[in-house]
Amino acid sequence: MRAYRIIRHGGPEVLEWTELPDPRPKADEAVVRVRACALNHLDLWVRNGVEGVKYPLPLVPGSEIAGDVVAVGAAVAGFRPGDAVLVAPGISCGLCERCLAGEDPLCAQYGIFGETRDGGCAELVAVPARNLLPLPKGLDYAQAAAVPLSFLTAWHMLRERARLRPGEDVLVHAAGSGVSSAAIQIARLLGAGRILATASSAAKLEQARALGATDTIDYTKEDFPRRVRELTGGAGVAVVVDHVGGEMFAKSVKTLQRGGRIVTCGATAGHLVEINLRAVFFKSLSILGSTMGSLLELKRLLRHVERGELRPVVDSTFPLAELPRAQEALARREQFGKIVVLAG
Repeated sequence: MRAYRIIRHGGPEVLEWTELPDPRPKADEAVVRVRACALNHLDLWVRNGVEGVKYPLPLVPGSEIAGDVVAVGAAVAGFRPGDAVLVAPGISCGLCERCLAGEDPLCAQYGIFGETRDGGCAELVAVPARNLLPLPKGLDYAQAAAVPLSFLTAWHMLRERARLRPGEDVLVHAAGSGVSSAAIQIARLLGAGRILATASSAAKLEQARALGATDTIDYTKEDFPRRVRELTGGAGVAVVVDHVGGEMFAKSVKTLQRGGRIVTCGATAGHLVEINLRAVFFKSLSILGSTMGSLLELKRLLRHVERGELRPVVDSTFPLAELPRAQEALARREQFGKIVVLAG
């Protein structure tokens, strides 16, 4: 099979387009012919390298995979060759106390395709059978690939970590990203009051409003903490969804009302922040970390996708052979929604 591998950390030049042996399934695995694989900033972090983190290089990137089953192991039931599938991106043992409690991301063996084992930027990929889900009805492969990591991350952030309640106001940063375009829709689905979204262009703000944002802020032109207070009558928001980090995170703390929660799943603009702890304890604020979500959560949110209550947003597609160009487009942050590579 043809695949891209990250052979060492660096820029697009470290992506090696190569021929690899076709994977064979273990007893509890299936081999999937990849039709589409959506990109995430995780792909850039793995490629560039993260201080203090060791990745198992060489590694095939790509976490969000949709395709067709071509082979199954002897112990696999429920799926057979020819089935169109979506692959759950998180990998856990499925047997420990955390997994049995539906807390997969807290499993000691937790990993993600394209980060801890070979992912979907290849023609074929071997996956645990427990990660297979039927391709959601009404979606093509590219749309389906745009769902699992981004929507699951946003769902877990808002529903499980921040415990968003009906009527509460939410601030969602970087509306054009996959996680944030999902978070806007999920906040709407959960009955949020005002849904405030930030972005860097008029076009992205318009698209955010089309997804359900009630108010939008161009953070390159406006002081967003001041604008949030104006829009909420001085009260601030109950929840902030952040994966930007850096100065954005520190300023976001100022937008929270008493008892407010800021939930973060990443730090694309910097992982070191400086905040005023007095504001945290005087206002009883909560700072919540969040990574992905459980397989059960993914199954639940896919029901909303199939009912049309949540919809993936695909900005653009590239052939798999043009993965370096697709990653560079992602790095420029010009897209709204997901960039997807198509393998066939």
